[in-house]
Amino acid sequence: MAGPMNRGPMGVKPQVENPMKIFKRLMEYVFRYYKFHYLAVIALIFVSVLANVQGTLFMKNLIDDYITPFLMTDEPDFTPLANAIVRIAMFYGVGIISTYAYNRIMVNVTQGTLRALRDDLFAHMERLPIKYFDTHAHGDIMSVYTNDIDTLRQMISQSIPQVINSGITIVSVFVSMVILSIPLTAVTLAMVAVMILSSKAAAGRSGKYFLEQQANLGAVNGYIEEMMNGQKVVKVFCHEEENKKAFKELNDRLFVSADRANTFANFLGPINAQLGNISYVVCAIVGGALALHHVGGFTLGGLASFLTFNKSFSMPINQVSQQLNAVVMAMAGAQRVFGLLDEKAEEDKGYVTLVNAVEENGQLRESAERTGRWAWKHTHQADGSVDYVEVRGDVVFNGVDFGYNDDKIVLHDVKLFAEPGQKIAFVGSTGAGKTTITNLINRFYDIQDGKIRYDGININKIKKGDLRRSLGIVLQDTHLFTGTVMENIRFGKLDATDEEVVAAARLANADGFIRRLPNGYDTMLTGDGANLSQGQRQLLAIARAAVADPPVLILDEATSSIDTRTERIVQDGMDKLMNGRTTFVIAHRLSTVRNSDCIMVLEQGRIIERGTHEQLVEEKGRYYQLYTGNSISA
Repeated sequence: MAGPMNRGPMGVKPQVENPMKIFKRLMEYVFRYYKFHYLAVIALIFVSVLANVQGTLFMKNLIDDYITPFLMTDEPDFTPLANAIVRIAMFYGVGIISTYAYNRIMVNVTQGTLRALRDDLFAHMERLPIKYFDTHAHGDIMSVYTNDIDTLRQMISQSIPQVINSGITIVSVFVSMVILSIPLTAVTLAMVAVMILSSKAAAGRSGKYFLEQQANLGAVNGYIEEMMNGQKVVKVFCHEEENKKAFKELNDRLFVSADRANTFANFLGPINAQLGNISYVVCAIVGGALALHHVGGFTLGGLASFLTFNKSFSMPINQVSQQLNAVVMAMAGAQRVFGLLDEKAEEDKGYVTLVNAVEENGQLRESAERTGRWAWKHTHQADGSVDYVEVRGDVVFNGVDFGYNDDKIVLHDVKLFAEPGQKIAFVGSTGAGKTTITNLINRFYDIQDGKIRYDGININKIKKGDLRRSLGIVLQDTHLFTGTVMENIRFGKLDATDEEVVAAARLANADGFIRRLPNGYDTMLTGDGANLSQGQRQLLAIARAAVADPPVLILDEATSSIDTRTERIVQDGMDKLMNGRTTFVIAHRLSTVRNSDCIMVLEQGRIIERGTHEQLVEEKGRYYQLYTGNSISA
């Protein structure tokens, strides 16, 4: 079982690498879309803080200029006090409105930024090579979209505004405290230094565990996703207890990392709160002595204001320390998010495109409408001239070597040619390299050596999207999307009419069972077509390839999930589909191999035999052994 330390999409590191760089990159996202919103938030925070500071300073005037004189007169005039209170109430009112406004703006800024991140993540994921998804747990990738993105929500919406608020508060309160009393300010700063040191120590310990927590969370999600997809296999082999043990191990690792991360993070609040209380008590004692002896003109009103400022000075630091939990977790999540965004996208240096073609006066030209005839459009960079080569389906492998890793070659010196309209079959043992060859035609992977030519054009020169549009593929593992039956078939050709979809279904012999579904072609499919049999799902995949009407077909065990009776019925439709098209078949049953124009037998990445069915049987080699055994290893 793979542990969480090697299941993450970006790998697990003991700590967040260069957190300031990650934070700067995240803020670039915020300012890219919400620059003026954030500037407005900063201005509103500034107004809110000044309103609160003004109210605190008024406490000194309230005691010294109003309450104390009132105690010494028989008939006090409350009009000046009432006017002052109204003025301060207006300041507080402005502060309340400013606080509400910037919090409301931050909701839009936060959700908008997360939306932009998810959009960019998905757009980048669509550009990643197939190799990435073959080597990373799908559940772990999903965790980046959900858990890791969500860690940024609290930081953007609360932590960052809180830090800005605290910074402005600290500066304004510090200036006010210096004006009131320098000795008491020195006492306050000494306690603040102790708070900062304790916060730094705890944050350093928790940061490492927050990163582990996010990676372990991805591993748990990946394992759950795998088990959900494989529940039938789990039940068949009675593997429930072993899976529980494996999950418990992953879940325990998540528990340990999350427990340690939050233990250190949650120490900060209580510790800093008590240090703030100690600072308040010390300032009250020292300030009381100064006020009673009128040292430096310090008054009781000044002491009351200063003690409030003392709380206001330590409170922001305490609030920031409490936000460190969210900030450190967000940095761990952001590192995984940007790690996915930094994955190298699939390169495409091709410049030959696929176009609809029509022939006029013996010359091919491009057509804006679908004509059923295709051409490769080659634009010469030197002079801008354009050549058109008709798509015929002539595929040639010339000395191709390939390995999924450079140090382990799985195909060796593969040479083959498929003339237009030919049916080429690949047979051999599991792992011989049959599916790998079809993956190379699609350029899901690039070869290490040799050439693959398509109608005489090196496929490296053809744009990948255009190359793949010229190929119709029915994979061994059928995938159906959430949507109607008609939408799933139309996936092969998005602009196909309803009539074309029905015709393709009839060609694949899927029309009969589709019309028996509750809503026919409008029946909604969910859960990868869980309400259909495996054979029915395979028929829909064949219909999807049929509606695309491509010049080249790749059938990877296309009828492996269809029973023998259904296969005989479907075979006529398959023959019609293959008629006039170059077809590559990875065969499961001899019935799909015997009528091939050429059968190639692969063993350990090499083509060891080739020829027609009759020729290979006569040679009495590897194919003869497979044939006489009445089975062909898939």
